[in-house]
Amino acid sequence: MGSGWRPKSMLAERTHLDWLESEAIYILREVAGQCQNPVLFFSGGKDSICLLRLAEKAFRPGRFPFPLLHIDTGHNYPEVIEFRDRRAAELGERLIVRSLEDSIGRGTVRLGAENQSRNAAQSVTLLEAIAEFAFDAAIGGARRDEEKARAKERVFSFRDELGQWDPRNQRPELWSLYNARVNPGEHVRVFPISNWTELDVWQYIARERLEVPSIYYAHRRPVVRRRGLVVPVTALTPARAGEIIEDVSVRFRTVGDISCTCPVESEASTVEAIIEETMVARLTERGATRMDDQTSEASMERRKKEGYF
Repeated sequence: MGSGWRPKSMLAERTHLDWLESEAIYILREVAGQCQNPVLFFSGGKDSICLLRLAEKAFRPGRFPFPLLHIDTGHNYPEVIEFRDRRAAELGERLIVRSLEDSIGRGTVRLGAENQSRNAAQSVTLLEAIAEFAFDAAIGGARRDEEKARAKERVFSFRDELGQWDPRNQRPELWSLYNARVNPGEHVRVFPISNWTELDVWQYIARERLEVPSIYYAHRRPVVRRRGLVVPVTALTPARAGEIIEDVSVRFRTVGDISCTCPVESEASTVEAIIEETMVARLTERGATRMDDQTSEASMERRKKEGYF
């Protein structure tokens, strides 16, 4: 029997989450081994929360071999920002925050109105942060089930000196062999949970008993109904003339810029209830909750070519 032999009973005990976890840990360690100056995106959202747990399993009891980075639009839900800061402090890891407001002050980002969606404009601040710290790898929580443009991207996604992505010129990834080599000024985006789904993420959160921001669970909130979406009524997204404000039980499937992120109607107040809802959901989380993603695949692909997450 060779050293790789295992009894069938041992192989049968591994679940699909075990396999996904092992793959993600392997990818994180490949980044640490191949890259000189990586960084991990941490927004306080559920995908990046899973990345933090995977990084703990990959590198503890040592420190992470990379800092955490969040690009703050200035339009984030306060519950998420509070969770972001608290979780980074609990882990004792360095959190770098770069603000889109600073890019606006420098004149590198120009918006037409204060309440305009800042989602796409994050690309500029992100590329500025990557250049500022000379990061050669940026680890993110994107998943291929989010929308079609993301499904085209490799696990190690090469970006040129302008931070741009060319979907027609990607590196092969045969037999899980990853190439992180870059020239000065270039970098790779790395997606360890690329093969996960929204359901996998929630099942992993349940298995690992991970804390998430409170707005992921059902709570009551004033909303209006607009173009098939449940739009929260806030200072940035006020009700329009003729719209009826309702007090509805909702939860957020994804968190982000207030001006473009909507909740869904839900009574799910536990992880188990969220898993049940996710199993029967007909729309992707972005398709069901993002006002600025009610666009074509080509539009998202263009954003990604320009440096979007």
